[in-house]
Amino acid sequence: MTLDEFEKDLKNNLYKIWNRMSSGSYFPPPVKAAEIPKLHGDGTRILGVPTIADRVAQTVVSKRLEAKVEPIFHPDSYGYRPGRSALDAVRTCRDRCWKTDWAVDLDIQKFFDSVDHDLMVKAVEAHAEVPWVVLYVKRWLTAPMQLADGTVQQRDRGTPQGSAVSPVLANLFMHYAFDRWMDREFPSIRFERYADDAVAHCVTERQAR
Repeated sequence: MTLDEFEKDLKNNLYKIWNRMSSGSYFPPPVKAAEIPKLHGDGTRILGVPTIADRVAQTVVSKRLEAKVEPIFHPDSYGYRPGRSALDAVRTCRDRCWKTDWAVDLDIQKFFDSVDHDLMVKAVEAHAEVPWVVLYVKRWLTAPMQLADGTVQQRDRGTPQGSAVSPVLANLFMHYAFDRWMDREFPSIRFERYADDAVAHCVTERQAR
């Protein structure tokens, strides 16, 4: 169903989603795998494209969870956050590069493909004040992916890029796995993070290593 088709019967389509979600009987359909090239010809990445109805349902949960976790997020976390952009991160990074001589540029390999579901759910449970948020996050994390040839692939790790709920889940996971860890282990080192990419600013080569 296209967005235009969904909007032709908008009231009834939204009612169906609300009715199923409020009763606990909403189960997400498979996401459609869409392969897109990475920048600079560095291979491809797989996006998981949800249906229009599923995107609406994910947005409901995403907004509810975001309202709880946004206030606790690190000031140097820039990805997928209201009022922040990649250019804000670049601007901060540039300013700090003038003040220290060493930078560690890092990227979590295959983060969206391999993030641990149990740890992700644990983080959500710590902040979701209503049980249905946790219920549906669990279902979206394990929703199967339909490949281009029509086969359906089950998933036991990762959160598909392209879904409406993945950005807040990624930020919540990285809040504990990186931001809080950096503040605890290396409190003097400043950094900027955009989703699973980060730059840390160090005074010496030894500190950087």
